[in-house]
Amino acid sequence: MRVVGMNSGTSVDGINLALCEFLPGPQLATLSCRLLAQKEYPHEQQLQQQVLRLCRAKHAPLDELTELNFILGEAFAAAFLRFIKDEEIAIEDIDVIASHGQTLYHLVEAGRTLSTLQIGEAAVIAQRTGITTVADFRVADMAAGGQGAPLVSFLDALLFADEQKNRALQNIGGIGNVTFLPAGQGSIGAYAFDTGPGNVLIDYGARYFTQGKAGFDQDGKLARSGQPDQRLIAEVLVHPYFQQAPPKTTGRELFGDAFAEAILNKAQQRQLSIEDTMATLTAITVKSIARAYQNFGPARLDEVIVSGGGSYNPVLMEGLQAALPDSQVSSFDRLGLPASAKEAVTFALLGHEAVHGRSANLPQCTGASTHTILGKITPGKNYLHVLQKLAKSARPDPAHLTRLIFVGSEQE
Repeated sequence: MRVVGMNSGTSVDGINLALCEFLPGPQLATLSCRLLAQKEYPHEQQLQQQVLRLCRAKHAPLDELTELNFILGEAFAAAFLRFIKDEEIAIEDIDVIASHGQTLYHLVEAGRTLSTLQIGEAAVIAQRTGITTVADFRVADMAAGGQGAPLVSFLDALLFADEQKNRALQNIGGIGNVTFLPAGQGSIGAYAFDTGPGNVLIDYGARYFTQGKAGFDQDGKLARSGQPDQRLIAEVLVHPYFQQAPPKTTGRELFGDAFAEAILNKAQQRQLSIEDTMATLTAITVKSIARAYQNFGPARLDEVIVSGGGSYNPVLMEGLQAALPDSQVSSFDRLGLPASAKEAVTFALLGHEAVHGRSANLPQCTGASTHTILGKITPGKNYLHVLQKLAKSARPDPAHLTRLIFVGSEQE
C-alpha cells in the first residue's frame, strides 16, 4: 500500500509530504516501509499569518474559523497535487492520503475537558484528489482519556527500540517532544511527552529582529554570536510546565508568541543585544530538554537522536551535546530517513494502520486508557479499490504492530 503523509507543524512553516510504500512482514506483526519521495512546500504568507494570529489570540470568529478549515483543506490538496506532479508520480499509484492538518488549539489545561482542534478539511482533500483520506488523528486518543500526543512516539518505538541501548528520540519542531526507549523493553517500555518549546521561541525572535524577513535563525548564526543570559533562562525554567510529571503535552497555547514576547521584553529591559537575546532563546530550548531528561528520563542514556527543524540548527545540536555529555547526540538523518520527513512518515504510518483497523497509539506515552484506532476515514473515488486491496490481504492482521523496518529511501 502506498500512502502520502502530510503535516503542517507548530511552526506553520509549510506542508511536509512523504510518499511511503508499506509491505507486510517479514515476520508476523511487522511492517516494512520505504520512503519513495518527500517534499516541503511553504505556506502562502497570508495564510501563515492568519493561522499564527488565531493561535496567538486564542479566539476566532465562527465564520473565519469555518472558512479557514476549508481554505487549509484546499492548501493541503494543492500541495498533494503539486507533489505528485513534481515527483512524476501517477495518482493511480496512491492508495491513501493521511493528513494531520494544522493544529489550532490543544486544550490540556487542568479543570478543562481534554480536547484538540486540527483543521484542513479532509472532505476537500478527498474531493480534489479523488484519494481516500484519513485525518484528525489526535481525537480518538483524547476520547480514551489521553493527551492526543506525542503520536510520533508510535513510529519511534517501532523503529528504534533496542536490546542494548537506552535511547531518546527528540523531535524539535515548534514544540519539543521526546520518546524514551529503555533497552530491551520494545515498544511496551516506551514513554513520551512534550519537553516544552522547540523552535517556537527562536523563530519568534528571528521574525521580530528581522521585521519578518527571516522565519528562523539560519544555522543558528545570530545565537552563535551572542552570550545567553543565565538569569533570564533560570527565570523562564521555573514555569510549572517544566516541573509537571508526564504524560503531558503543550503547544502555542502556552509557549506561543505571547510567551516569547514576554521574554523579549525582559531582554530589552536588561539591554541584551539581539545576538545575546537569540542565544538566550536557543539556550532555553536546550536546557528545557536537558532538564526533562534529568527529571523524567532513564538514569543512563546512550543515544539521543534528534529530528525536526531544530536538528539542522548546529547551535542547538552543540548545546544539547554539551548539556548531555554522557550521551551521543546525533541527527535523525544519519539513519537514512530524513529528519525533515519524520512527521509526514509518521502520519503515513498512522493512516496505513487506520485503514487496516489497527490501533496506533501507545497509551503509556499519551496517557490514554486503552489502545485505539486513530484517524477518521473520508472515502475518495478510489475507496472501493482500497477496500478490495485490504480484502486481498495475504494474512490476517494482528491487533497492533510490534516492529517497523525501514528499508531505505528512493531519494538517497
